[in-house]
Parts: sequence; C-alpha cells; structure tokens
Amino acid sequence: MALKIYTKTGDDGTTGLFGGQRVQKDSLRIECYGTVDELNSAIGVARSHGLAPAHETLADTLQQQLFVLGADLATPHSHDSKKFSIPRVTAADVECLESAIDQWEATLPPLKNFILPGGTPSGAALHLARTICRRAERSAVTLWGQEPDIGHLPITYLNRLSDLLFVFARAVNHAAGIEEHPWKPRGVEE
Repeated sequence: MALKIYTKTGDDGTTGLFGGQRVQKDSLRIECYGTVDELNSAIGVARSHGLAPAHETLADTLQQQLFVLGADLATPHSHDSKKFSIPRVTAADVECLESAIDQWEATLPPLKNFILPGGTPSGAALHLARTICRRAERSAVTLWGQEPDIGHLPITYLNRLSDLLFVFARAVNHAAGIEEHPWKPRGVEE
C-alpha cells in the first residue's frame, strides 16, 4: 500500500525531525535544512536546462550530497542511532568539493574582475544556487551557535560548495562559449 503524501501532523505548525522530536516549522533547524532543499532544487533547475555529461555528473553528485546534508541537519546528534542510521557530512565530502574546484578551475581563464551572475540558463541557475548556498551557510552558522552538536562540517561543506558553484557556473558558461561580463564600478574607467 502506498503512503499518502499528507499526514495532517503538521497542521499545528510543527514538523518532525528524524528521531521523532517535533519542532516548530519556523525553527532555525528547519530553516537551515529547508534552505539546503531550496539549494538542491536550484541545482535541479540548472540540470533541467541541459548540461554536458561531465557537468551532469557533477550536478548529480552535488544533489546526492545535499540530501545527505539535509538529513544530517534534520537529525539531532542526540537521536537514538540504534533505531536508524543517518548519513552525515564527512571531511571526505569536503575534499570531493575541493577536488572538483581544482579540476574545473584549471579549465577556466583566470579572473581579473568581479563578474556579473548570468550566462546560459544553466549557468545562471548555478549562480543562483551559489547565493542560496551562502544563505544556507549563514543559517548553519547561526544554528551551530545555538546547537553546537551539529558540528562544523555542515558549515565547512556549505562554504566550499558555494565556491564550487561559482566555478561550476563559470565552467558551464565557458563550455557554451558565453563571455563573462565584468562588474564595472561607477566612476572607474577601463
């Protein structure tokens, strides 16, 4: 028998964390992993516009890792791990991001200016994902201040992921032959 998508348990403004604890839907923890979910959706939008196979592989890896991060943030470290095991973000996940940054950055012309977000629909969606990632990082920093048991790895992961998303957007646009548009501060001549 299929499960129904609605449970009615959230009609009182609460939701359940992994482990059973109920919290308000506007709690900082929910805001944090909800923003990670929004980030994952933005990467999905980039994918929907079509990516080269190597870019598609990277996007899939990122979306898979973001599900792990969301589960990590949705599970207090105090939960009974005997009942169920939740994957957590690891240092290896951060190293994977760093490796991807190095790999893709090596294919790009060096930056000499700040650039305006945009380009192809996929590239623009990845720039948007980067800004959502920074918001998720800010939420994670605040959550860590209130609930130190989340640890530093979610913050490190999000910090590195935002860097990767910037490089990824540039790589997608570069592969499509789209020229980057530099930011031109007022009053500064070229």
